[in-house]
Amino acid sequence: MPRQQELMDKAEDVVDLILRNSKFFLPHVARFCLISTFLEDGIRMWSQWNEQQDYMNSTWGCGWLLAAFFVVFNLVGQLGGCIMILSRQKVSAACGILFGIIFIQTVAYSILWDLKFLLRNLALAGGVLLLLAESKAEGRSLFAGLPSLGENNPKQYMQLSGRILLVLMFLTLLRFDLNLFQIIENLVGTGLILLVAVGYKTKLSALALVVWLTALNFYFNAWWNIPDYRPMRDFLKYDFFQTLSVVGGLLLVVAYGPGGVSMDEHKKNW
Repeated sequence: MPRQQELMDKAEDVVDLILRNSKFFLPHVARFCLISTFLEDGIRMWSQWNEQQDYMNSTWGCGWLLAAFFVVFNLVGQLGGCIMILSRQKVSAACGILFGIIFIQTVAYSILWDLKFLLRNLALAGGVLLLLAESKAEGRSLFAGLPSLGENNPKQYMQLSGRILLVLMFLTLLRFDLNLFQIIENLVGTGLILLVAVGYKTKLSALALVVWLTALNFYFNAWWNIPDYRPMRDFLKYDFFQTLSVVGGLLLVVAYGPGGVSMDEHKKNW
């Protein structure tokens, strides 16, 4: 046990060193990764305008006008929201728009009935929720020094909810093959997502998940190796950027910590 604790302490020291050296650009990288799936999908709405419109019309029988409105809303909402977030202008409103996009796409593409895609959309919503929590914190920092009546509580519970939703992505990666490597991978992955969810050794656990998820993403979703004419290219591209957005959410956890509702925070009072 002392040996394990020593290794854990050294690993946390390495994470602290990484954070000190990257504190000025890591939040920007996290935001860019987080909005990447919305950016890619907004561009796809433009480049595949007719296909998206025809899909909505044929699937829902909503008519040309409503189908066109769906495409326009996704195009403008996603690209506009991304610009607002990257420029840090009205981030709360931008997060609200992106929440709306996630909800509408979940219904429009019948994701409610596909557990894998539903869990991934919920994980994506968790990343946006973490971003919203940080934007609230930045807004309050303008009034530093004024009396507080517990306004941090909403942020803390938003961070908790964001963390729990974010790790749902990893439930879609668990495979129940009866081989030793897969069993070990499942156990380690499950342990890490539980640590992030409860907020224990959070930055270390989240960084480990970032490395693991990034490696899996580049290995399994290498869409650039698929010819343009194959439908699998679009599927892998969508999956790649959605996973990259979850990585962005995890990087927000690494950069800012788990928040007040976490074991790491409560340890300070022990």
